[in-house]
Amino acid sequence: MLVLTRRANQSIMIGHDVVVTVLEVRGDQVRLGIKAPRSVDVHREEVFAALQQANQEAAVTPGQQAQALDSLDALRPKASPSKPDK
Repeated sequence: MLVLTRRANQSIMIGHDVVVTVLEVRGDQVRLGIKAPRSVDVHREEVFAALQQANQEAAVTPGQQAQALDSLDALRPKASPSKPDK
């Protein structure tokens, strides 16, 4: 882990397009400003973990997918035998 010391109004660069700026230091809290392209997701760690957990719970395993498809197939009306042409 890289450890850097910054004061209020000082920044660090991550890559070429992400800037993290220390906005304020109050006691044991630090306010950060983050400039990043819209294509880069920025989350607090606990929010990111909650999103990951929700995505895992929503994911369907191949076995569950096959079972769901079988259940849907059971709902399909049975095809009637075709009538011979006259």
